[in-house]
Amino acid sequence: MNMKKRTIITLLLAIVAMAGQAKVYKTIKAPKAMASNIYRGELKAREVILADTATTIHFTMEYPQGQNFRFVNTCYLMDEDGTRYPLHAVEGIKLDSWVSVPESGSLDFTMHFAPMPKCTKVFDFIEGDVNGAFVLLGIHDSKKGPTRHSLKEKDLSKSPLKGETFSLPLREGWGGSASWFQTDTITIKGRIEEYDAERFGFTSMECYYRDLFEKDGTTLVLDIAPDGTFQKKFLASYPVKEAFITDNSKVGFDEMPFFARPGETIDITVRETDDGRWDCQYNNGSSKEVERLLKSKLLIRAILYPLNSFKGTFAEANQKADEVWQNLMYRLQVVSRRDHFTPLEMQLAMASAETNFAEAYMSYALNREGDVMKQELRDGVYYEEILDSTEWKALFDMRNYDRLSRIDFDNPLLLSEDITYFTINRIQFAKPVRERMYKEAQGDDKKRTTIQLAALRDLLRCDHNNLLAQLCIYKEMLSNFKYLRLRGDSDSGALDDIMQHYFSAFTHPYVRQKAEAFYARKMAEKDLSTPLPADNPMADLIRSLSEKYPGRFLLIDFWGMGCGPCRGAIQQSKQQRAEIAKRDDVKLIFIADESTPGGSEAYRNYVKEWLADEDAICVSNEDFRRFEELFHFSGIPHYETITPDCRRVREDLQIDGYYNFDGGMQLLKAKFK
Repeated sequence: MNMKKRTIITLLLAIVAMAGQAKVYKTIKAPKAMASNIYRGELKAREVILADTATTIHFTMEYPQGQNFRFVNTCYLMDEDGTRYPLHAVEGIKLDSWVSVPESGSLDFTMHFAPMPKCTKVFDFIEGDVNGAFVLLGIHDSKKGPTRHSLKEKDLSKSPLKGETFSLPLREGWGGSASWFQTDTITIKGRIEEYDAERFGFTSMECYYRDLFEKDGTTLVLDIAPDGTFQKKFLASYPVKEAFITDNSKVGFDEMPFFARPGETIDITVRETDDGRWDCQYNNGSSKEVERLLKSKLLIRAILYPLNSFKGTFAEANQKADEVWQNLMYRLQVVSRRDHFTPLEMQLAMASAETNFAEAYMSYALNREGDVMKQELRDGVYYEEILDSTEWKALFDMRNYDRLSRIDFDNPLLLSEDITYFTINRIQFAKPVRERMYKEAQGDDKKRTTIQLAALRDLLRCDHNNLLAQLCIYKEMLSNFKYLRLRGDSDSGALDDIMQHYFSAFTHPYVRQKAEAFYARKMAEKDLSTPLPADNPMADLIRSLSEKYPGRFLLIDFWGMGCGPCRGAIQQSKQQRAEIAKRDDVKLIFIADESTPGGSEAYRNYVKEWLADEDAICVSNEDFRRFEELFHFSGIPHYETITPDCRRVREDLQIDGYYNFDGGMQLLKAKFK
């Protein structure tokens, strides 16, 4: 018996012995929790026993049959004051090992933690300080709801950009919208102390960055030098709250959050604390100013998960939204009080809560569409069947979306949150907005924009074109420009007329400035293609493929096994690709990422079935992120077109997949004569 096993057994025996002598302060039968973040499952606390020797929780994990899960040994409880109570022992599962879900889909187990005070009313279970850790938040006696603190929702929602005053002074420069919106470079630099690549398990970190004024998001790859130093520069249009992350850490450090304004250089030192955790020390700038927020455990997405994943009717979802909003405000109150947020940190936290709530609310509506309408592909044609006509109509009823009235969509602080990219997408393509556009616009581009703005005002419960509505139109302009430009090749005056109509919708000066700059930049483009960068390993790979197929255009399909639309496009185009393979002017290349070198068994079987005799390349997750950075994308499927002389084809001439492939190739060959 090794020392580790002997220690564990001794500890278990000690707990059992103490249990007989323990003084039980309180037993909570069937406690209630505010949220669990278990995807496709649920973690429940069946019973909580508070004693002088330990806090014992009897858990039930409900998980899909055939799936595995695991709990690591860093689990702890945290009370409202932020005190941690570490895990001492566990029964019913083995820590740090994958657990197979039984046929029942339910597994009971027990955890013993350090004793919490008997006066504890609300606490959290947190698996550990890493991304994706299981949490069960706001555990409390179902007969006694949590006490609301004096911090009021209306106080949190005051914006520093509206001239409000606070008991603590705001930093000079935050007081106006003009200082918030500016375009400049952000630099993130610093050092990881005691860094060793083999020990840490990674040599780079990634940030999935989405500037709302750009058409697509991208991935920023932060390389870590052998001595632990790092530096990354990127262009930003407003202050951003982001993080560099890694999935390959062996030491528990997997996230480096930061907050930075355009033009700033943020210096960060990452070091191990006395208790074995890794801490980011912010040495200057905006990150240092909001350090408490960056290090806090708000866990907003976990609180909102019950709304995002809700399966009931729209009326029931609105009741759930009210409940979740109250839990969200409670969470904000507790954490901001516990971590001593400054007014700016409170305002940024509230902006995060608002835009995450809006995204979760609209994601429910999007998911509900799939619940009440069945879509089936038969002989290459999609057929739709409405399963619940009442609920289908509810999706188009503006009145059902009235919980969006809680959100200040004119608040520029919303833009600092990465989730706002998805919030805009959900609202831009909301069913009632799109239906009104298609019914009333009748193909008129100018009328379409006017109708869309009116629909957005109704959806967002606003009597003017607020900032988010204008960003929805801005995104519409970016998406439509390729097709507008192609149509405008024969009538440049028509293109300019439509673009001027877009500009008139942008009453926010910075949005209009960005729109006009985008149009000027695009119209100044004279080259049909651009060279790939030198000294770039991913560009070198593309060059090698181009050399392999001389005289041909390359259409590169970036896809992945976890992407349903990717596999759908591949499977539906198999017969078409067989015809494309006969051509001598183009070659299809398929690039996917896998964590297993050479690809998993599932990947190899899929390639054998659907991509046999085609060029399918498997790269590491890290190299795929570098492709995302090279070609400026963050979602798949993504397609890139490369010229025979290995240059990247201009965006508006790119072939976007297999739909109208022949037409795209005909246009390319005409342009590149």
